[in-house]
Amino acid sequence: MKAVLYIGHGTRSKKGAAEANIFIASVMKKVDAPIQKLCFLELTEPDIEAGFEYCVQEGAEEIVIVPLFLLSAGHIKQDIPEKLAPLIGEYLGTNVRMEDPFGVQDSILDAIAELVTAEAHSVRSDDSLLIVGRGSSDPSILRAFDSIKRGICQRLGVKNVQLCYLAAAAPSFKDGLDSICNEASGRVIVIPYLLFSGLLLSEVIREINKKIKMGCSVKLTDTLGRHGAIQNLVAEKANGEVNVSAAVIH
Repeated sequence: MKAVLYIGHGTRSKKGAAEANIFIASVMKKVDAPIQKLCFLELTEPDIEAGFEYCVQEGAEEIVIVPLFLLSAGHIKQDIPEKLAPLIGEYLGTNVRMEDPFGVQDSILDAIAELVTAEAHSVRSDDSLLIVGRGSSDPSILRAFDSIKRGICQRLGVKNVQLCYLAAAAPSFKDGLDSICNEASGRVIVIPYLLFSGLLLSEVIREINKKIKMGCSVKLTDTLGRHGAIQNLVAEKANGEVNVSAAVIH
């Protein structure tokens, strides 16, 4: 019997946790698996151990791990495999494989473009876009954001598209927002490259509100988890319709 175990990052924000649960409830309706469970790497219950054991107790012979992570950094490469390793060792009869994170895909870039258009109603040539990443010291993440930046430029035809990060990389969000507001001739549209709300998004909103009070025209798009294309992408991974070379975990 097949099970799908969705693994989110986790958050101290009740709103963010609620959004993750609503998101996965919608995804589950599109997935052909009798056993499905959402769990979290940290900060939110249930944890990975509880989620994994739930699947086994429900009779799972195969568990497909679907990480709800946009890009592949330390959590994907190290933290989640380390959490899964003792569980796989305990339940040797269960076949476990993990799908890749979302990566940079046309469907995600298209969704971002639609979120920007929905917030701004129409994108003007003098608009400026600020893409806000979670941040990482992993060089591959920074390269991925460069690709994201190029993709958004191509889709929206906006010349001034900049990147900033909430942690572990430069420029910081505050520095990035200061810079783009100082040089922008039109509106500044902030794109949080996050799946759900949380404390990080609260920080973004606080800084934006400060800029608005100072007279800067700033608009904030929805998080990516609000877009149906992202739900479809998760469902496709859970159904095995993409990434057929998913890694088998030993």
